[in-house]
Amino acid sequence: MLRTILEMDGFAVATVERGEQVIPTAQDFRPDIILLDYYLADMVGTDLVHTLRAHPGRLATVPVIVTSGRDVEDEVLAAGANAFLVKPFEPGDLPDLFKRLID
Repeated sequence: MLRTILEMDGFAVATVERGEQVIPTAQDFRPDIILLDYYLADMVGTDLVHTLRAHPGRLATVPVIVTSGRDVEDEVLAAGANAFLVKPFEPGDLPDLFKRLID
């Protein structure tokens, strides 16, 4: 559903299933923003945010939004995420948030 909403709003979307896939996919895809769940199959979102922020290149500055049903906002923002969304959230709000973080 999220992919459809974002694509309808003009965003190109790439998806991965595991945190270890984010860096190589992002290097190829060159995203303007990264949306990730706090709980990934192979790591927690804060670990991935730390990895992205330490990356020696463009990925270190790409805005990151982390989502979770748990109250981990302080943790993800301290790790370097640009925004946190508590689940459930309105998927229709994502395009505006993306545009705000990209501009």
